[in-house]
Amino acid sequence: MNAALPLLPALAFALPAVVWLAAALALAEVGRRVRLWHSGEWAEVDWIGGLKALPRRYLVDVHHVVGRDPKAARMHVAAAGGLAGASALAALGVLPPLAGSPVFWGLVALLFVVALGGAAMVGARRYPVRPRRLSGGRFQALPFLLAAYAAGGAAVSVSLAIMLSAGAEGAPPAAAVTGPVGGGLVALLLAGLVAAAVGGLGLARFAGSGPMRHAFAGALHLVAHPRPGRFEGARETALRPLDLDAARLGVAAPADFAWNRLAGFDACIQCGRCEAACPAFAAGQPLNPKRLIQDLSAAMVPGGTNAGYAGSPYPNARPVAGLGGPASDLVGAGAMIHPDTLWSCTTCRACVEECPMMIEHVDAVIDLRRHEVLERGAALPKAAEALEALRLADDPGARPAAARTDFAAGLTLPAIVAREGAETDVLLWLGEGAYDLRYGRTLRALVRLMNAAGIDFAVLGAEERDCGDLARRLGDEATFQRLARANIETLSRYRFRRIVTADPHAFHVLANEYPAFGGRFAVLHHTTFLDGLVAEGRLAMAALEAAPVAYHDPCYLARYNGETDAPRRLIDAAGLTRVEMERSGKRAMCCGGGGGAPVSDVAGDRRIPDLRMEQAQATGAAIVAVACPGCTAMLEGVVGPRPEVRDVAELVLMAVEAAARPAGKMAAEAA
Repeated sequence: MNAALPLLPALAFALPAVVWLAAALALAEVGRRVRLWHSGEWAEVDWIGGLKALPRRYLVDVHHVVGRDPKAARMHVAAAGGLAGASALAALGVLPPLAGSPVFWGLVALLFVVALGGAAMVGARRYPVRPRRLSGGRFQALPFLLAAYAAGGAAVSVSLAIMLSAGAEGAPPAAAVTGPVGGGLVALLLAGLVAAAVGGLGLARFAGSGPMRHAFAGALHLVAHPRPGRFEGARETALRPLDLDAARLGVAAPADFAWNRLAGFDACIQCGRCEAACPAFAAGQPLNPKRLIQDLSAAMVPGGTNAGYAGSPYPNARPVAGLGGPASDLVGAGAMIHPDTLWSCTTCRACVEECPMMIEHVDAVIDLRRHEVLERGAALPKAAEALEALRLADDPGARPAAARTDFAAGLTLPAIVAREGAETDVLLWLGEGAYDLRYGRTLRALVRLMNAAGIDFAVLGAEERDCGDLARRLGDEATFQRLARANIETLSRYRFRRIVTADPHAFHVLANEYPAFGGRFAVLHHTTFLDGLVAEGRLAMAALEAAPVAYHDPCYLARYNGETDAPRRLIDAAGLTRVEMERSGKRAMCCGGGGGAPVSDVAGDRRIPDLRMEQAQATGAAIVAVACPGCTAMLEGVVGPRPEVRDVAELVLMAVEAAARPAGKMAAEAA
């Protein structure tokens, strides 16, 4: 006689009861966070589209980022997939036809075993030594809770499957479920229920304020993401215009953020990928993107404190009270975040590129900067000087507009205003780099290449103002919008087919941020433009005999706009040996020149360009190829023995001149 069989009806519903109880507790915990998100501003969300897209956003977009670390990807698939699959299936055990099926419980057991394997991988990642970028604290309990829940669920499911199989109608007597063995199965099942309850309820308790919070907040964040274009193949990187007539400019308190951005902060799993990618963190400046997001998350709680954070701190952290609340100031010595943390950001978006939950760190930084500058007038001294010059002279250095073309002495540089019909094929936007003598060599090379290719081009000359990139990244949206509208009005007076610029920051602003103000122009970066000329056969190039070249990807060209191939094709077309740095393409390290960082000038342990140059030197390259005036200035500012810094246009000019000279003679250095 099978002594265990009379208990089966009750035992079969016990595990589903644990799952439903844990789900109810998790929903209650999540509900507390949802009420906090409701303190934020209203945001328009395409709920139907977001819900339809959620499976793809999670299984494709998120896992595309997670998959950059294969071990982490396998761990996540096993832990998250096994946990979700086993829980969902076990919850269906309340249905009598399933509760009495040994096949059903066998499948549940299999999924719990997968989750148990994931729990083991989570534990192996944190013990015996936790990697620095992973947060500790309650996260250290996560593998044990996962293991208890998974092992308990597996024990219950296996026991039920065996007993139900032996008790099936027409089955022969089974010694495995009679006598001591049958009692052992019941004991295993009961022990499994206890373990599953402890682990499951523990995980559920973490759903609102612990390691599991990202699972629920993350799903909602993916549905209601503030930049849904990121999931549709677009590199949606333009900043949103600020309503300058609003009662409060920028973000002062958590409640000033849109509610879906608050949910985005809670989506953080504290994996530390942003921390590992951040150039400011690497240089010892007081910024850690992970800590910043956790501070923003903690600050939305009434009476919030950052005391529970157990990850890497801000390097050389400035003292703050570490207190917050939905309506409390976020920035200041008496608040959660020190101003120097904001001004350390180069806006390079490396943190955003590496975040598996698609959190928008840079948007948050800019929103906070906008309030600091526009409401408090609290930019750092050198940044405040640059902003004042932009307001008064349309240039951060207060230099005369007519001097922008001085680099072209001896070259033909036609002004569009002097053209018949005020018309040209290509309008060359010179940008801020034109005032710099070193970058003037790049522009001279570009002009000579355009002449060699027979391009009909012209410049605005004295009518070209600063594009406003610096003002916008520093938070002075009012100055940016004034410059943008003035430039758009100027550009609208002339006829041209496309704008070409050697400045990725100007390229990004003109192409992606001016459209919000009515300025829609076809804009090309000079490497893309030159690559097209070479492909069309309008520039003939000879192979150069030179040492290896390492190409440094500008953040505003690669990460912001996805252009990584054209510069490399040009280097290859010049016959140069190209080597890649440890971090390249869309994952390249910033030079430190973006986001107003050079004028904010927050001290750290080291300089970001020094770190980047070390990566270049590690390749054995004799030349670092660049494609941005900011990158040129930052990398050429590295002292001591280092590779030579050359713009891609200069290398192309050398190859074009080599093709035009007699065999055996190298081209003269571009000047």
